[in-house]
Amino acid sequence: MTVELTRPLGLPGAPAPADRAMIIGVGTAVPATSYSQPQVLEALGIDDPKVRSVFLNSAIERRHLVLPPLDENGARRSESQGDLLDKHKEHAVEMGARALLACLERSGRTLADLRHLCCVTTTGFLTPGLSALIIRELGIDRHCSRSDVVGMGCNAGLNALNVVSGWAVANPGDLAVVLCAEACSSAYTVDGTMRTAVVNSLFGDGAAAVALVAGGPDGDGPDRGGPGGGGGRGLPGPRLLRFASCIVPEAVDAMRYDWDREQNRFSFFLDPQIPYVVGAHAEIVVDRLLSGTGLLRSDIAHWLVHSGGKKVIDAVVVNLGLSRYDVRHTTGVLRDYGNLSSGSFLFSYERLLDEGTAMPGDFGVLMTMGPGSTLETALVQW
Repeated sequence: MTVELTRPLGLPGAPAPADRAMIIGVGTAVPATSYSQPQVLEALGIDDPKVRSVFLNSAIERRHLVLPPLDENGARRSESQGDLLDKHKEHAVEMGARALLACLERSGRTLADLRHLCCVTTTGFLTPGLSALIIRELGIDRHCSRSDVVGMGCNAGLNALNVVSGWAVANPGDLAVVLCAEACSSAYTVDGTMRTAVVNSLFGDGAAAVALVAGGPDGDGPDRGGPGGGGGRGLPGPRLLRFASCIVPEAVDAMRYDWDREQNRFSFFLDPQIPYVVGAHAEIVVDRLLSGTGLLRSDIAHWLVHSGGKKVIDAVVVNLGLSRYDVRHTTGVLRDYGNLSSGSFLFSYERLLDEGTAMPGDFGVLMTMGPGSTLETALVQW
């Protein structure tokens, strides 16, 4: 399907696509240690049959995690909230730096090209923020502008992409990067309850970075993408055409990260009904995203949905009428990494690029969901 490009998607006064931000590269990183679900159960000493069933029926085969260190008896140590914050700082910086460098390499850019760095995290709190620590760690120019999105949850990668794409359009030719670094094992509480079992069975550690630039037919003059560039097989990456959001205020407490007074630490909570809340609103937000564009859902060639969990993915598939092929990268990332929070959709995007199936003119929808309860979407075109 062809969409008129001079005033794209029927938006009055909209800028030409060349003035939209373009994705020119992506990079990911995970810890060196990975575990199967049975190995995690063994490491955490979980014997309860109901809890074990949550782990073993999660559609997750392996996750990269930084588990608690062993004590003198070979058992996993109990980590205080201070220990967990230290873990987050160490591993978010280390993984984040590797993901950023991988993203720049794939983009054909260097640290010297970076003009804005936006860091996203929910699994720990840092002041100064992760962006300042990454800039120091990698020796990035002190004049690089920065921003931090903290505490928004699994949807936050698209929230950041929305804001930073605006920065890119306001600064044509300048390189911006959104970096999502989530050390989810820094948010674990091990207490044997079903509440924590759901969380501990689902999340993995990982970081993902995506590079943006606006201005010119290929972002900054000729396409400077590295191998695969932003689009795969040398194809320029997609333009970010528009965003749409949907918050469900009546479900504001359905996903939360708050203080557990009994455990004396932060603890994440997922309401068992959240897959159905997400599914019921997926159609609403996607219809809003496509409204006025002339596009139907059947015109979308690529769906990159947050790997929120098996039931969440199933709910999105049913409510949007998608096929299992449409969400193959979403389910693949869940299988191989678990839920990586804010960066999950970028792991799926990287797989799409490596697959090399995106073609010029193809449309794609990016979708994340998280606390609020919130669904975020973006429409892109190669």
